[in-house]
Amino acid sequence: HFIRFPRFIMADASLEVGEAAGGADAEPQNTADLTAFITNLLQQMQSRFQQMSDSIIGRIDEMGTRIDELEKSIGDLIQQSGVDEK
Repeated sequence: HFIRFPRFIMADASLEVGEAAGGADAEPQNTADLTAFITNLLQQMQSRFQQMSDSIIGRIDEMGTRIDELEKSIGDLIQQSGVDEK
């Protein structure tokens, strides 16, 4: 019995499911192939999610820095204008 897997392209990646098993037209033929296929696919997904997570965290850190700079600039402007903060 053969298990057929749909072919699809992961978003923003050029990897097709068949390539995870070792070739563009490769399909898992037995339990060992299926295990290797699933393991490889999960590792690729984990790597992709880690990259996205790192990117999001980096953007959040950058935004925090920009907010801090903006608060300082506003404080400086208020101080220069002589208006009291309340």
